[in-house]
Amino acid sequence: MSESDANGTGGRARRAGGLLRRAAGLLSGPAIVVVIAYCMAAGYMYLNQRGFVFVPTGTLAAPAEKGLPGVDVETVAMADGTQVAVWRAGPTRPGAPTVVYFHGNSGNVSSRSNRFRRILDSGFGLYAPSYRGYAGSEGSPSEAALISDALEHFDRAAQSGAPVVLHGESLGTGVATAVAAARPQAGLLVLEAPYTALVDLASAQYPWLPVTLLMKDPMPTRDRIGDVAAPVLIVHGSKDRLIPVAHGRDLFERAGDPKRSVIVDGAGHGDLWDKGLWNAVLETWRDTRLCASPEERREGGNSLDVADC
Repeated sequence: MSESDANGTGGRARRAGGLLRRAAGLLSGPAIVVVIAYCMAAGYMYLNQRGFVFVPTGTLAAPAEKGLPGVDVETVAMADGTQVAVWRAGPTRPGAPTVVYFHGNSGNVSSRSNRFRRILDSGFGLYAPSYRGYAGSEGSPSEAALISDALEHFDRAAQSGAPVVLHGESLGTGVATAVAAARPQAGLLVLEAPYTALVDLASAQYPWLPVTLLMKDPMPTRDRIGDVAAPVLIVHGSKDRLIPVAHGRDLFERAGDPKRSVIVDGAGHGDLWDKGLWNAVLETWRDTRLCASPEERREGGNSLDVADC
């Protein structure tokens, strides 16, 4: 290479380097602002995420105020000493089950009184705990705490000897599924507008965040439902905009037999009880009974008609 060629090459390199430095200088200010803003937003979401997942509102009314005079309010001490409230009533029909009801993420137990009335009018028992941190209960909610409490609630409800139906509503579907996976003696698992995982919902809502790394309470129902030995009923609205019906369909595919899926055409997230949910529960309970042992169900036993029991 000649001296002139070397000088020319070196000059071009110096000019290119100068251009890059000037470009970096122009971009560094806005880029730094963007990075700082992103980190602040991500940090805020991380620190406050449970405020988006768990939204307790209102005060816990007395059952009698809600037209349920036969329901008692119990205060139950969890394993760590946290006091939580439970609405409870025994079955009034011989052989009827007790419904252990895990509510959604907002409101409180007393805001579900109309649903509970349908349950009790059918002769079923009711065991409806208020999550820790919600009206009437101490503590703070988290996935681990809610599931640990729910296992204790199941065991308390089962002590009566009545069969147990686990009913999860929205947020509660993840809790109910975790309990059913750990308690094969459950008689039926009802999932009302369920999600595959809370982390899946959050990832879809906040695609600009690394949700899988930040989420404290992923609640992976999709990973637990395959371990459920009880019969499964999934009810979902085709127009659900909060938890898309695809979540319910995905869980149905992952669940073992016996199982049933009811997709309510035109229903949204909160109107399934007005559009046949409880009738579907009664029909499923009638058709799928505790004739088979948990061990037989794991081996693939199908639904049995009550006449066979």
